[in-house]
Amino acid sequence: MQAEQEDRFHEFVRARWSRLVRTAYLLTGDVHHAEDLTQTALAKAYRSWRRISRSDSPEAYVRRMLVTCNSDRFRKRRVTEALTAAPPDRAGRDEGAGQVEERGSLLAGLAQLPPRQRAVVVLRYWEDLSEAEVAEVLGCSTGTVKSQASKGLAKLRTYPGLSAGRAPADGRGQTEQGERGDSGERDRRARGLRVRGADA
Repeated sequence: MQAEQEDRFHEFVRARWSRLVRTAYLLTGDVHHAEDLTQTALAKAYRSWRRISRSDSPEAYVRRMLVTCNSDRFRKRRVTEALTAAPPDRAGRDEGAGQVEERGSLLAGLAQLPPRQRAVVVLRYWEDLSEAEVAEVLGCSTGTVKSQASKGLAKLRTYPGLSAGRAPADGRGQTEQGERGDSGERDRRARGLRVRGADA
């Protein structure tokens, strides 16, 4: 890799590391697994960075690698998970005990979802991707994304400590303007997941 490309790669890693690790945490349920998963995805990205850097969205490309690497974990061996209420780079010190408890319930609820359903919920409502974008990342149809999201949210709403108001909304009724809603809608979804966003 040429020096200029390598510098751009390291700049990308510095800018996106926290966000990628936090997404990996929601997928894996373990801080150490999340960091290992992110490092694995970035190592693969490094080998193909010349091509990835020319894509429309290098971050989306690496995110897809992250999800694929996580799926490989489950195919290779049965993984025991124990999600906690303390994701990496936890933001803010003003959270009340109730917020921490709610977030813990949601994270524990995510651990009960099958890997594909959890990936859909995380990408759709934490990463705020459109259904088409989630489908592209996971290599499936938008119909599958809708179905998995609906089933995943239904399971979350039945998990102890979570109510319809605390679980992520299903996003029905969104306009076609990018299927992503305005900043207020994104904030509402982030609050629903009880996990603070990382700097983009």
